Amino acid sequence: MRNLNKELRLRIGELLIRDERPQRGLLAVEWMAMGYLLLTLLMMAVLWSRLPNTADMLWLRGRYVVATLALWGFYRWRPCRLLMLARILIQMLFLGDWYPDTYELNRVLPNLDHVFAACEQAVFGCQPALLFAQRVPWGWFSELMCLSYVSYFPLMLLVYLYYFFQRYHEFQRAAFVILGSFFVYYVIFVFLPVTGPQFYYLAAGTESIAAGVFPNLGDWFLTHSERMAAPGWPDGFWYHMLDITHDAGERPTAAFPSSHVGITTVVMLLALRTRSRALVLTILPFYVLMCFSTVYILAHYAVDALAGLVTGAAFYHLFSVLYEKMKKPAPCTPNATQPSVHRHSTGV
Repeated sequence: MRNLNKELRLRIGELLIRDERPQRGLLAVEWMAMGYLLLTLLMMAVLWSRLPNTADMLWLRGRYVVATLALWGFYRWRPCRLLMLARILIQMLFLGDWYPDTYELNRVLPNLDHVFAACEQAVFGCQPALLFAQRVPWGWFSELMCLSYVSYFPLMLLVYLYYFFQRYHEFQRAAFVILGSFFVYYVIFVFLPVTGPQFYYLAAGTESIAAGVFPNLGDWFLTHSERMAAPGWPDGFWYHMLDITHDAGERPTAAFPSSHVGITTVVMLLALRTRSRALVLTILPFYVLMCFSTVYILAHYAVDALAGLVTGAAFYHLFSVLYEKMKKPAPCTPNATQPSVHRHSTGV
């Protein structure tokens, strides 16, 4: 017990030790989020007269700037690991606000679900999201699907904390790769208004969908956000947890590609990078189930999940390379780093 208490005190002490080489400016992930904020502000300016909730959208952006700059100021005052962790976690926390904000922007654009439902039909000859739960009606399977879906943010947090405590020198890199992937997904969602089966099937009618008829709903989702109840076992604990998360933040947006599949692909690759058997084996079953659960609970078309796999792997490599390039020191020229030496020849 004494050894345990001593180890705990050492760990806490490490969190408060001043960083040897503190970063004076904003972090790369903070600059990235600021760029996303400016891009969406520009889009708001263009669409201002058509956006119904501009005050809430401006309030979100104001809160983000104040929170980010406040934590940056605290870190400048006391540059330590604990405040570095806080700066990264606040970015993760705001993802829950940026997600529904994509709906506020893309709701004014023509809906494209009919295109993706037709593509689904062409690829698979059916609508997998409509048939999946019918073919697998068991309660225990429903609970596995719901559990894996709601594990989305806990899996990210697990990887963040592992890198923070075990590979601190790569902590900012891991955060940059995950959050960079998120913001690219959010840009796609803003300009590609696809709601997914839980919203489109209800609006179009499941009879039409089953018959292979996919109507163009135009701007239906500008004023409608009703969704189908998820299939499965309604009395299950994880089913109720899924309902709670959906009620808290689900909107008719962000179906293609599946960021749930894409981000968990990024998380899985980051876990593999650590070579930690325990971490990989903890995440792997949730990752595999996530690829199926997004379709099972009607959140995504199967083509969305496939696109999530591809884009997740692509974004992991893209942002890994970008981070390495940003952190690579500029080459020094000999004249800049060494004093000139004058050699005098002597006559013979």
